[in-house]
Order: sequence, then C-alpha cells, then structure tokens
Amino acid sequence: MRVLLKVKFPIEPFNAAVKDGSAGKKIKRILDEIKPEAVYFAAVDGHRGGILIVDLPDPSRIPSIAEPWFLQFHAECEVHPVMTPEDLAKGGLEELGKKWA
Repeated sequence: MRVLLKVKFPIEPFNAAVKDGSAGKKIKRILDEIKPEAVYFAAVDGHRGGILIVDLPDPSRIPSIAEPWFLQFHAECEVHPVMTPEDLAKGGLEELGKKWA
C-alpha cells in the first residue's frame, strides 16, 4: 500500500534541534529507516514540513513511519493512501460508473 505521509514540525523542538546541530542527523536516521520512494521538504500549513511517499507492505506498518517523527520532533503526521495512474486504472472506474449511475 502506497501512502503519502505529510509531516508538520512544530517550532519547538525543531528550532532546538537546528541550533544544536541534530536536526539533519535525526532526519537522515528516520529516512534511512523508513526508506521513502520520494521526499520533499516544504512549508506545510505555514510550518516547516515534509511530504513523503512510502510503500508499505501492510497497514500495520503505519506506526513505523509516523512514530519516529512524533518522538524525535513532536511533529504532526497525516497518512493518506495514494495510487499511481496504473493503480487507478485497475480500480474499475468504468464498471463503478455503470453500477452507480
């Protein structure tokens, strides 16, 4: 299951991690562990943040991609299932359209 993970960092403790030099190391450790397909850092709702695409073998793995951000930075995390165009093509939209028209 491919998911989009949106991470929003609060001002603190992220500022403290930047000041003491640990922010980059903590982020690298988390990324090395969860192995996202793609990562983009950007403003999220006016805060520092990141958007990651992670392919999970099972929904029970959601805590493994969110907890590191919670524990290291007190971040807010949102997890959204996402599909590639190929996934959507397998979804049977034509049949659903006929069934629910």
